[in-house]
Amino acid sequence: MPYTKIKLSNNGKKAFQVLMENLKISINEAQKLIDKKRLFCDGNLVTQKNQILKGIIELIVYENNPKGVEIVFENEDFSIIEKPSGVLSHPNGRNCEYSLCDEIWHIWGKEACVAHRLDKETSGLILVAKHKNSQIDFKTMFEKKEIQKEYLALVQGQINENFSVNVKMDLVKDYDDIKTRMCICEKGKNSFTEFEILEFYPEFNATLLLCKPFTGRQHQIRLHLFHVKHKILGDPLYGLNKEQIERILDKKMEEKERIEFCGAKRLLLHSYRLKFKYKNKFFDIISKKNIKKEFLNFL
Repeated sequence: MPYTKIKLSNNGKKAFQVLMENLKISINEAQKLIDKKRLFCDGNLVTQKNQILKGIIELIVYENNPKGVEIVFENEDFSIIEKPSGVLSHPNGRNCEYSLCDEIWHIWGKEACVAHRLDKETSGLILVAKHKNSQIDFKTMFEKKEIQKEYLALVQGQINENFSVNVKMDLVKDYDDIKTRMCICEKGKNSFTEFEILEFYPEFNATLLLCKPFTGRQHQIRLHLFHVKHKILGDPLYGLNKEQIERILDKKMEEKERIEFCGAKRLLLHSYRLKFKYKNKFFDIISKKNIKKEFLNFL
């Protein structure tokens, strides 16, 4: 398990002092750990930074559990790696056994982090900022839409013309629905994606698309394609009912049954290309995966 408890020394001091002295961190970083409910004394949660700690002091920490990852490009400021499908970009709680952070922190240390996120089942290129300065740079660049992203998606049905989708979208407001699902709504945020036809596979009645999102909304490509009735094959969220979705998310649906409901074993969406200018140099990074072949193998 990546999350484990370690014992700290410096008994009899304030909570923030214990953390600062044991971990060699700033008072702000110590406060963050307390706010995240990571610090305990004699089994009781420590909630105040000035609390005097006397007893057994324990801290919940994340221990890396690397399995190996493919590095596509790197320099002193950032790296671009291939995220496998089924892997979280970032740990989502103490029950998370593995995420991309296991690889990133193992290779580049705890200061490195993903500069953007991909859905768990989306594979492909993801950008990693190696230090705080590059984190700030890339966050600003994504906000200003200075980083171009391209995806490949294998979708249901035959599409005969290139098209675009320009709609407003937001999280569903129906509390009986799956809380992470997005919907098209008039009061939502603007979202725009262009789609280009690459190939049609008549034996599967499926079309391979190049997807170019110009905004970065959650599930944007997935929702846009579902909206035009060409859902991405393998999508476990859109086009299914709540019971089916929960069974997939809880890993209670057999692979054969998932193919029957979704059309594929996994979401057939891949982060294919990243283009941007950084420190007066242009970068155009393309995924090395033979994703067309991989997609067809998952059907």
